[in-house]
Amino acid sequence: MSPVENPNVWVPVCCDRVMRYNMFVQKDGAAYGALVCTVCNKNVTFELESLPDLRAYGEGSRILNVLGCPKPPNVDRPKPSEDASLSDQTL
Repeated sequence: MSPVENPNVWVPVCCDRVMRYNMFVQKDGAAYGALVCTVCNKNVTFELESLPDLRAYGEGSRILNVLGCPKPPNVDRPKPSEDASLSDQTL
């Protein structure tokens, strides 16, 4: 039996820290999420939608696995191992 390999995930980092992920639901039921840097307050907003047809987004579009954490570790992010970048099939 071969060992189970874990797929890579993208970890959002800003100012050498993992970014915080918050999800919000509005009164009308619409939901969105935001990645926020706890150091400099930069943010990225995500809108929730059904699984899209990637052809509508252009050549080379990919769906990414991204880590979202409401309370990320409050420590500097270690550099990823070289193995993770070499085995990433999303690049």
